[in-house]
Amino acid sequence: MNFTGFDAVKVTIASPEQIASWSHGEVRKPETINYRTFKPERDGLFCERIFGPVRDWECNCGKFKFIKYKGVVCDRCGVEVTESKVRRERMGHIELAVPVAHVWFLRKSPSRMGTLLGMKLSDIEKVVYYARHVVLEDFKDGDGKAKYKARQLLTDEEHHKAKEETKGKVAVGIGAGAIRQLLEEIDVKKDAAEVRAQLKVASSETEKTRLVKRLRVLDGFVRSGTRPENMVMTVLPVIPPDLRPLVPLEGGRFATSDLNDLYRRIINRNNRLKHIEGLRAPEVMVHN
Repeated sequence: MNFTGFDAVKVTIASPEQIASWSHGEVRKPETINYRTFKPERDGLFCERIFGPVRDWECNCGKFKFIKYKGVVCDRCGVEVTESKVRRERMGHIELAVPVAHVWFLRKSPSRMGTLLGMKLSDIEKVVYYARHVVLEDFKDGDGKAKYKARQLLTDEEHHKAKEETKGKVAVGIGAGAIRQLLEEIDVKKDAAEVRAQLKVASSETEKTRLVKRLRVLDGFVRSGTRPENMVMTVLPVIPPDLRPLVPLEGGRFATSDLNDLYRRIINRNNRLKHIEGLRAPEVMVHN
């Protein structure tokens, strides 16, 4: 790969499929190394199966050593025999138990999610942080009148009432997953064309400013070829371990990158949430 022959760097939102394609395996455990053997813990943040061997041309268990076994994956420990420098390149990933809204696109003013959905930031935050439910699509009564409109917020009481009145037919969601569903419904090319048409007939400056802001965001997605729902993450990339190393200190202690602590916290909470969901716990426990 040529790292010198380019004129510009373009940054776009990565899709879950792209993140998975970069990854060499899922990080399931929050541990880094075994403090007795000083070897990376399996399926942890420094796992040799995912990120590559610590020693050049040697698997974790020592069954295969030396360059003659290059490319061999050990049948005992699952580690590929290769150079240790791959630990600066190979990435992993974390499968999130529930979708998570990327804070850059949620809170950065103006909120990209709010601009696309035509919702106030405070309303989106209420949905993302499980304080309100949101209607996912219009629901009409027997007379054809819209009883519940898409993106309308409902309290817990209103949600239960809506379910009873419609016999569970109204589509309602909560959390970042609901926001992701709303973003999936957006056709950026179609919406961009509609906004351009609205701009031509807009009379007030306030309306023109609002439409221009929305058009800029829509055009950004059209040009980059990315989808709006990717602003809500379902897969989290884990950067290579040699870019967030454990540095040995005197007395058997280690200095570690802040990133390892952040990843550890995410994995612990993610595993706890998966466990709670597996127990079929009440919604109130899962949401909190």
